[in-house]
Parts: sequence; C-alpha cells; structure tokens
Amino acid sequence: MPRRLTTQQLEEDSHWWFASRTHALLGLLDREVPGNNLSVLDVGCGAGNMIHHLSRYGTVIGIDNNPVPLEIAHQRGYDARLADAEDMPFEDGSFHLVTALDVIEHCDDELQILRECHRVCTDGGWIAITVPAFQWLWSNNDVINDHKRRYSRSDLRARVTEAGFAVSRLTYNNFFVFPVAAPLILARRRAEKEPDLATPSTDGEAYQVEMEPTSPPVNAVLTGVGRLEANVLHYTDLPLGTSIICIARKNGASR
Repeated sequence: MPRRLTTQQLEEDSHWWFASRTHALLGLLDREVPGNNLSVLDVGCGAGNMIHHLSRYGTVIGIDNNPVPLEIAHQRGYDARLADAEDMPFEDGSFHLVTALDVIEHCDDELQILRECHRVCTDGGWIAITVPAFQWLWSNNDVINDHKRRYSRSDLRARVTEAGFAVSRLTYNNFFVFPVAAPLILARRRAEKEPDLATPSTDGEAYQVEMEPTSPPVNAVLTGVGRLEANVLHYTDLPLGTSIICIARKNGASR
C-alpha cells in the first residue's frame, strides 16, 4: 500500500537535526514495516513532533509523563495521553508499531520501559528506538536535557535483546557530520569546565529543549546532508555517528 503523505509541517520540522532524524528513521521504517493501517504508539511523545510523521503507518496514540508538552500536542489535535512509560495503560499486544524516540536515555530503568514496549507490542510487531551515541561524547547538553546515559551500538543491542526483541536494523546516524560534531562537542565540554562560564538553563515551562540555532544557509546544507545519509541507510548501516537508530521486532528474526 502507498504511504500516507505527511502534509502538516511543524516548527521542529525545519531544523536540520529533527529533519535528518526523521528522514533516516522513516527511510528505515518504510523498508521494515509493511502497510499503512497499523496501530502505533509513540512513547514519550512530548508535544507530538513525530506523531504526524508516524501517521503514515496508521493511527497514532502518544503518551508522555509531562503534562506541559501534552498541552501543545492537544492543541495540535493529537491523541496524546498522560501516562508513565514504565507502566502503560494498554492491554498486551495493543500496537503493531511502538516508538521510543530519544526517550530511554532520560530514564533510570530503561529496561523496564523496553519490556513494557514489548508487552504492548503485537506478536510480529516492531519497535523503533533512537538514542544519543557514545558516552565519551557526554557534554553539558546531556545535562540540560536530563540524560542519564549515552549508548554504543552494542549497549543498545543488549538492552533491546534483553527486553525480548530481535534486532532488524541497528545503525549510527549523523555519520557525515560526525567528524565536525564530535571535536566540537569535546571542545565545548572542556570550555564548560572553566569556572567563569555560566551554565545554561532551560525554561521549566518550555515544551521541549530548544535546538541550537543554525543560520538558514548552514541549516539548508545540513538538512541536505541528512537526506543524503538517509539514502545511504537504504543500503548499509553506518559505523559512527552522534545518534543511534534501532528497528527491532517482537518474535522476529534478527540479521
């Protein structure tokens, strides 16, 4: 079946980081997940910045434990509910596709969340996960975003497998920007240790942490790089990157 076209555009969609993640993720899901009439659960949906993209696969329900971004999701017209990912209010096997996009790195017990995702997933259903990569890239940005950890590919595979899923695709992304991004992150981390530099803070009423501003020309170039990388991911996994994407299946076969 042809996929439903995403016509809605949110402010987040114009930022290169969100756009690049979306292109890469949907490219992988389109190859792995058949059909467009599925039941979809977006765990940690926040303000719903991925719900309109995930609707290409079917009817989407979002959950989040923070009522502030859920208000924005409701204004956007989404079915987004207040709930804890560690104890979801759904029957076993309720969803064909479950997503946890930059979610589990925020949680003390990521394995419990993955096990809940496994429980509410149908037999033969899928999970899609994105996380930040490499603990050695830890920076003040992780502190601002209340991350508990970053992951290697082997770390994430172990957690997903222990939860009961079989990994289908597991790849780093933001590979092409990695040679610039990694040294920049490390340089900033050293600068942040200087005592005369103020520590950034977030607005408690904001519905998500603001992405770093990027000039329109640079944003356009990086968005194009993200599209190129999404095309490469059609054919191969990538060996490095600042993030990781995992597609896994309940009772599926790994490769």
